[in-house]
This record gives sequence, C-alpha cells and structure tokens, in this order.
Amino acid sequence: MTERLYYDNAYLTEFEGQVLACRPNGDQYDVLLDRSAFYPTSGGQPYDTGTLGHARVTDVQVTDGQVWHTVTAPLCVGETVCGIIDWPRRFDHMQQHAGDHMIAGALHHLMGGVTIGLHISDDVSTIDVAMPEGVTRISDEDFRRVEVYVNERIQRDVPIRCWFPEAEELHILPLRKEPTVTEHVRIVAIGDDEMVACGGTHPSTAGQLGMVKIVSVAPARGKMRVSFLAGQRALKNYMDCHQAVHAASGLISANADTLVSSIVALQERLKVAEYELLKFKRDQLLSQADQMLNKAELLPNGTKLVCRFVEADAALLRDMTSRLIEHPGVIALMGARTGDQAVYVFGRSADVTADMGALLRDCARPLGGKGGGKPDFAQGGGCVEILEAARLKLLQ
Repeated sequence: MTERLYYDNAYLTEFEGQVLACRPNGDQYDVLLDRSAFYPTSGGQPYDTGTLGHARVTDVQVTDGQVWHTVTAPLCVGETVCGIIDWPRRFDHMQQHAGDHMIAGALHHLMGGVTIGLHISDDVSTIDVAMPEGVTRISDEDFRRVEVYVNERIQRDVPIRCWFPEAEELHILPLRKEPTVTEHVRIVAIGDDEMVACGGTHPSTAGQLGMVKIVSVAPARGKMRVSFLAGQRALKNYMDCHQAVHAASGLISANADTLVSSIVALQERLKVAEYELLKFKRDQLLSQADQMLNKAELLPNGTKLVCRFVEADAALLRDMTSRLIEHPGVIALMGARTGDQAVYVFGRSADVTADMGALLRDCARPLGGKGGGKPDFAQGGGCVEILEAARLKLLQ
C-alpha cells in the first residue's frame, strides 16, 4: 500500500517518492509511488494537484490502498521523483472539509441531524443531512443559530486533532456517528464536542478556517442539503456581497441599512407605473377599433376583415379582438409579434359563419405553429407568416 504522508502532516507540500509503476492512460500516464503526499479523491474531498518531477498531476485516485497519480508525462520506474503539492488548492480543501465537520457537528448537537455525505466543488461545498422526522428545511432563526455556533468555535481557535486510535480507544470514543470502515479508522476531533471518523485533510486549529458562511438550506432527495463556504471562499463571498450592496445602495440613493426597504418601495412604485402604462396602452389600442373597422378589407361576401399586427400582450390582444367583433359582419385576425414569432387571436361576429378555430389551425400547422378554438374565437402562436396565410385563405 502507498504510504500516505498527508495523514501525518497535512501541511507537507514537498516530498520524494520512488516510482513503482507507470502505465499509459489515454494521452496521459498513471503513476504509482511508494509514498505520496497527494490526496486522492475520496470522502467528498477532491484530489490534490501539483507536479511529480517534470510532469503535472491532473488527477489522483486510490485503488485497493494504492494511490495512482495521473500525470502529463511518463516517469521512469525505479527513479525517485520530487512531488510538489498545489498548496492553495490543498488548503482550500482543508478549510472546506473542516467547515463540513463543524457544521455537521452543530446540526447534530443543536437539532439531532445526521450528515449523509459531503461534496466539495470549485465554488461551493454541500452536505446532505438526515434530520429528525424527515425535516428538509430549517427556519431562518435556526439557520443563523448554526452559523453563530460554528463561527464562535472558529474564533475560539479550538484544536483539530487527527489520529488512528487503537481498537480499545476507538471503542470508547464519543463519535458523532459510526465509522463506515472497520480497519485503519482515522478519527478527526475538533475541540471537545465534535469527533468523527474521516480520512481527509484538515487544518490543525479551527481558527485557520477564518469564517464559515452557510449560503443555502434546501431539500434534496428527501434530505436537507446545506451549501456553505469556508475560509477564503467565505471571505470572497462577503467582499462580493459588500461591494454589491454598496453599489446597489448608490444606485438608489440608500444606505446598506435601508436598502431592502428602499427596494420594496421602488417595487411598489413600479407596480403602480406598470399598471398605469398597461391601462394607457389598453385604452389607446381599444380606441383604434373604429378606425380599424373603417379601413377594413371587404371579403367577397361583404364581411369586413381586420387583419393586422398590433403592439399588445395576449390579454390585450383578446380584448381588442372582442371589441372589434362586437360589431356585426366582422372577422378580426389579430397578431402580436414576439421577435420572429407571434401570438394570434382570431374572432368573428355572431352573424358571420366562418370557423375561426379551423382557420387558425389549418394555417398554423403547415408553418410549424399551433392553435385552435371555437368557431367564433381562437388563439394560437407561431411564425409571423401565419397571419397573411389566414388572410389569403379568407379571400379565396
């Protein structure tokens, strides 16, 4: 088995190891060393990157206790190579993993939650938690309570200890949950109230996390998923949010304390303005009904045909069509453009016999559109050519 140097020293960034095997892997190579400080993907924590000799490490996986390094160039079996860990990536993962333990411990201590799994991505980390009675959400008050609990312990800089206890000691340790392995069980303890089996890398003290920020709590596959940021990720999030708040405050002449109330007030004013604008557009369009009828095209049977695109939403388009067909002897083919597509409302007066549902359906389908309805009123959508196709059909 590969000797895993990170177990004893997570801060080791440079080491030497002997190449035991090197095999092709596509256009790269898998290398096995007798000892390695590279962390392989496991337990939700991603692999380390860095270099082995002159080759760049692009992946690290473990198989049957052997740590395989995927590298960009072949290494000679038997040679001793220098490995260098990408420290910023390693330390970021250490912060996220310790943050996972502290949040999981807080949820267990405060609410009885049991953590199912961890996932550390490039931007956010998540843990899935089985909560009592199947709860998949917590209140904002509980959300904040967990954050405060964790960050207070970070500020106290409680120690983080990682070790392989003997069987006798392991049996009496107050673990948060049972280990998933039975041999070579490694324990991570944070302070005196968080202890669990884990093979990942962690800082030596909680203070090195800096801070932890929970960004969301939401249901996920019957469990509660907690998304969080630790260390530099949390600091960057705070800096970005701080910048955004002050930029937004400047745009609406508010300060950070009154930003939310100012936005609410703006939203209310916007709703009123939108309502007034919609009412104005509706009144303006409906007032054109008589003018449209005066300019209507006459069908061979004397029916007036109003066929045009107008600027309206679907509701206003229906109102306009209804207004036009209040008059006798009228067919109204109305459309409203939405880019290179359009929505349509076809209607006819009660004394006209043409079937608007069939007309819209027969003209829309060949052109990739859809629509239909009753003989006196139909709705649909599709390309802008549908309107002219319906007009020509009525003129036949």
